[in-house]
Amino acid sequence: MNKVLLHLSRTLLGFIFLIAGLNGYFVIFDFEPFIATSPEAMALFKFEYLLIFEKFLEIVCGVLLLSNRFVPLALAILSPIVANIFLLHLFLDHSLLVLAVILVIMYSYLLFCYRKSFKSILEKKPSH
Repeated sequence: MNKVLLHLSRTLLGFIFLIAGLNGYFVIFDFEPFIATSPEAMALFKFEYLLIFEKFLEIVCGVLLLSNRFVPLALAILSPIVANIFLLHLFLDHSLLVLAVILVIMYSYLLFCYRKSFKSILEKKPSH
């Protein structure tokens, strides 16, 4: 059961970030996005380079999660993005709050499953 839940969470999270990243490039290039975007979220990306970079990271991390390669690295990169998505929908745009909560739950579960990969960065006195 745990392996199925791990695989499902990783795949679904990877798919969500891959699609969201690609959708962001539709917005950047002034095409009609295939998924509705939050006006509040777009207002935060006043400087387009930030949107380009974030969507690039979402695509890369989505591919890494879907391919099951460098998953701890993808999780580390996604940490501030997931936190930002959750806080944005909690305080500014409640329309996708349910999706943001599901995203945080899946992300937290993956973080828990890969906790051994992050154990060394939490050491008080790391070895040289």
